[in-house]
Amino acid sequence: MDTLKGKKAIVTGSSSGIGKAIALLFAKEGAEVVVTYNSGEDRAKAVVDEIEKNGGKAKAYKVNVADEGEIEQFFTALENDFGDIDILVNNAGINGSQTPVEDMTTEQWDKVIKVDLYGPFFCSRAFLQIKKKYGTYKGSRIINVTSIHQFINVSGNANYNAAKSGMRNFAYTLALELASREMTVNNIAPGMILTPINEKVISDPERLKRAEGIIPFHRGGKPEEVANVALFLASDASSYVTGSTYTVDGALSILGPDA
Repeated sequence: MDTLKGKKAIVTGSSSGIGKAIALLFAKEGAEVVVTYNSGEDRAKAVVDEIEKNGGKAKAYKVNVADEGEIEQFFTALENDFGDIDILVNNAGINGSQTPVEDMTTEQWDKVIKVDLYGPFFCSRAFLQIKKKYGTYKGSRIINVTSIHQFINVSGNANYNAAKSGMRNFAYTLALELASREMTVNNIAPGMILTPINEKVISDPERLKRAEGIIPFHRGGKPEEVANVALFLASDASSYVTGSTYTVDGALSILGPDA
């Protein structure tokens, strides 16, 4: 219960789905958690209420990770409220446009790239500036929630595929830059997880059956199964793990893009 005791963690996009599961587990393990949302204030407050009801500490902030100015203001507020921060989980993200490149608008491209790639960059940079100020790199963590599409591409989703593969190489570069200071940077690449972002599949029994039939586990993943990996990467147990990607997909990615 005390794996993260004394730690302070930011989990972006944590009002629902995977982010919510990570925030709840981190709080259960002793971390003080920053919950962020861009929409769904009530859901974010419910996460904070659940954490506090169980004896933990949390606070919710509204922030659009795609907006550089908002991120700067957010991290200024965080430092005023919490001082140093130990863990950053870049989880906030949106789905791709499901549009072939020849028909994709610049607006569609930009929207996904700004949230899914610029967002982690803006947050990581601001986080690292806090680490630089306090000189507390060692033992700190950056964890990116990417997707199996960081290395498996599907047609009609170029903006999402590009953003997630960009997150992969961004994390690996950061891992190299921070290795000498013993600060770790890793990715978690989920497959089909049963969260609101996959509502179109979950709400259609036949579509869900077909999708789960492709997965070697024959079921979609649970948000808590991703959160468990995030806990390992946030903990001291992963002190020598950096520049890695952990797939949480029931072996789906092994089948490749033609599954």
